[in-house]
Amino acid sequence: MTAVFVQFRCTPGKTYEVADAIYDREVVSELFSTSGEYDLIAKVYIPEGQDVGHYLSSSLFDIPGIVRTLTTMTFKAF
Repeated sequence: MTAVFVQFRCTPGKTYEVADAIYDREVVSELFSTSGEYDLIAKVYIPEGQDVGHYLSSSLFDIPGIVRTLTTMTFKAF
């Protein structure tokens, strides 16, 4: 599996609702609130053979209250 980190910018006042919806989908291994430009960051393991963009789009990006996302691909764990 490949790990990616996804940051979420939420509609003001909707961060907790978005976080609950993300967590309920059971596709993230970790989910944190953050400071700065984005409100949440999640660690997601992409199943082997899955297209990253398609997997994230169909699993997470349709949640109401998400305004913008930023996905960071990973290559090697140290």
